[in-house]
Amino acid sequence: MTLKGRHWFLLWLLLFLATAATVVARQGDALRTARRVNRLREERVTLEGAREELRRQIRTATGRSVLVPLMERAGFHLPADSENTLIRVDTLGAPRGRRGGR
Repeated sequence: MTLKGRHWFLLWLLLFLATAATVVARQGDALRTARRVNRLREERVTLEGAREELRRQIRTATGRSVLVPLMERAGFHLPADSENTLIRVDTLGAPRGRRGGR
């Protein structure tokens, strides 16, 4: 049985509709992905702002203007320079892992 003109037309029409449906579906997926990327970027900006605010709060809370009054209320005194001990950590000579750094 040979295909007549109307059968070829119907076959090409179905092929075109299937291709068009695939393109529309992919464009829909791309739009959803683009929206999600934008939401994630906005969330990232918000989180970075929150992180910087927390870092600022940490810097403020660990400053002398906050710590000295807390120490005095707790009964500690401000150490003199002779009471401070600097501890040096030699990271190059420290063993690494279980096998002693080798």
